Amino acid sequence: MPSNPLVPRLQGLGTTIFAEMSALALETGSINLGQGFPDVDGPDVIKQAAVDAIWSGRNQYPPGIGVPELRHAIVDHQRRFYGIELDADTEVLVTAGATEAIAAAMLAMVDTGDEVIALEPYYDSYVASIVMAGGVRVPVTLRAPDFRLDVDRLRAAVSSRTRLILLNSPHNPTGSVLTRSELAAVAAVAIEHDLIVVTDEVYEHLVYDGEHIPIATLPGMWERTLTISSAGKTFAMTGWKIGWATGPAALVAACRTTKQFLTYVSGAPMQPAIAVGLALGDSFYTMLASDLRRKRDVLCSGLADIGFSVFKPAGTYFVTTDVRPLGYDDGVAFCRDLPKRVGVVAIPHSVFYDNVDVGRSLVRFAFCKRDEVLIEAVARLRELSASGGHA
Repeated sequence: MPSNPLVPRLQGLGTTIFAEMSALALETGSINLGQGFPDVDGPDVIKQAAVDAIWSGRNQYPPGIGVPELRHAIVDHQRRFYGIELDADTEVLVTAGATEAIAAAMLAMVDTGDEVIALEPYYDSYVASIVMAGGVRVPVTLRAPDFRLDVDRLRAAVSSRTRLILLNSPHNPTGSVLTRSELAAVAAVAIEHDLIVVTDEVYEHLVYDGEHIPIATLPGMWERTLTISSAGKTFAMTGWKIGWATGPAALVAACRTTKQFLTYVSGAPMQPAIAVGLALGDSFYTMLASDLRRKRDVLCSGLADIGFSVFKPAGTYFVTTDVRPLGYDDGVAFCRDLPKRVGVVAIPHSVFYDNVDVGRSLVRFAFCKRDEVLIEAVARLRELSASGGHA
């Protein structure tokens, strides 16, 4: 047997940085501000709905496209927030989180050698999904301090081999929220070159400045856009892995073709529970954003006081910082030192880039934690400035 049975194109993937840093957090007893999961559960009414579903016997395979009440709840959600009309039977697909939806979309729509334009830095599953599909990623880089879309670079990224634009807004890891004019520029490129757009909108309700605008609502974009979202971030149920893809029937059918051979189905009793969550009143969504905005401000203020260069995010769970004022040039070295020095875990940005140098000194912290955890993390991080930065 070969020493490494993994096929060559996948050998660069390795263990995710999230697994490495989370293991380091456990090993050192550190506060984990690395991986983006809340440290409290979501609404009790959703949990109770899952318990009720379990005890009522909803524990076998659900329909391949998702249980009817969740599909209809997704339809209602898209209409309620964005004025998008969907057919629950042909234009909605429930998936094992947004991660599976992205993988299924890439496997379905990207062929060997096809180019996929993606906003860099990119969430690591984008890289893996494109590689597994045999595609070639083409980065359009969002650069500090404002992480805005460079429209000229986007236009220049298109070639005769471009198949698809993989979009993410609100954007992980930078926290940037694409403006209407930026989305219009993406739409213009997609329409001109007849490209598919796959858009990851899992942070759609976690916007603190500006507004979330689904690109599918722009003129000429509905018929070429597959929209992906998830319950994990909105309802603080990241371990349930309930996501969905919506869009025109042809794109959803393509995604369903590959999805059925990945997990087939998942989360039978959780699906009707998430339907309950999606129907929660406006106050839930307003309070969600308000609470996370306050947490963002607590962490951003604390990090700035310590000496980090802080780029305040407009959305998501994350704040990006530059660690050079603290005497570090390399975010990976900083993140590997941090747990042992002060007992806090963060994620280096450079792992999200093809051009590593662009993100070398950038580090991402998650603020989706209890207030007392954020306050304690800031108190520990103050030891960095007290010790004069790089040890």
